[in-house]
Amino acid sequence: MKVEKGDFVVFNYIGKSENGEIFDTTYEDVAKEAGIYVEDRTYGPLGANVGVGELIPGIDEALLGMEIGEKKTITIPPEKGYGMPREDLIIDVPASEFEKAGIEPVEGAYIMTDSGIARISAVNEENVTLDFNHPLAGKTLIFEVEVVDIEKAESESHKA
Repeated sequence: MKVEKGDFVVFNYIGKSENGEIFDTTYEDVAKEAGIYVEDRTYGPLGANVGVGELIPGIDEALLGMEIGEKKTITIPPEKGYGMPREDLIIDVPASEFEKAGIEPVEGAYIMTDSGIARISAVNEENVTLDFNHPLAGKTLIFEVEVVDIEKAESESHKA
């Protein structure tokens, strides 16, 4: 049974940057070994509907045609991952806004805003620069995926 568009697929993965550094995984032991273990996270296979935009395009495309138990290593260019960084997602906020909120801006830190999560990319006396680009934007990613289960999408003719 091969994965087709619309199927619900359960799979494990290890996500790496081009230099081999692991940035995410569904395997708890791999996360601990890579130093990225998050205590509050539940590790285990991820489930998603394939071909409907729930996953980054590179993984979506790679899962199509795979079978239960099959493993594959895929290289995903930025265009099929998290895109290229966009200048319009980098904004300057007056440093006084942080002072009013009682927040000490720290370069490299992440902050939750009304517009979502941003990385503080620069701090000076006048402004704090916030970068709303995904942390993996512009990066080529390598994923090792393994299909654990496939639930076939109901065909239109079988729906009541």
